[in-house]
Amino acid sequence: MTEPNQLMTVGQLAVRTGLSIKSIRELEGRGLIYTAGRSPANYRLFDESALWCAQVIGSLRSLGLTIKEIEQLAGVYLDRPDEPIGPHLAALVERAEQRIEERIRDLEQIRERIRRFRSERRDVLGGAAANELTASDPRRRSGSLDSAPGVRPYARPHDQHPRA
Repeated sequence: MTEPNQLMTVGQLAVRTGLSIKSIRELEGRGLIYTAGRSPANYRLFDESALWCAQVIGSLRSLGLTIKEIEQLAGVYLDRPDEPIGPHLAALVERAEQRIEERIRDLEQIRERIRRFRSERRDVLGGAAANELTASDPRRRSGSLDSAPGVRPYARPHDQHPRA
């Protein structure tokens, strides 16, 4: 564990934040985390401010904000220090919530299509499979989604005919 004001390598910062080394390097490249310089061996070094930034970024990501949105927010924070950041953050959180609501609607539509499919295709799916997913391979179930005799469902074209 590092002491306050002690510099950390990218690996130590990764351990303390739970981010991958690749993610930290990306955040640094985007200007969201700053290095405190380089070690004699040319390793990136980070201080407590990088730890704080990584934690804030993690919190904002957990609210559904994109990296682009976090970059926008950081731009406002850095370019207009006298301007309150709260209204900008509120707008971004609202946008994230709208995206989530839209995704929930999309997923509910998919779930409804699955339920209709199960209901309409009980003959293909079988009794138990019509009500729940099973671990068995759908290609091994009796019945076929295709009406052509001898055609295996989900088979690749070269699987249709035996090899000579």
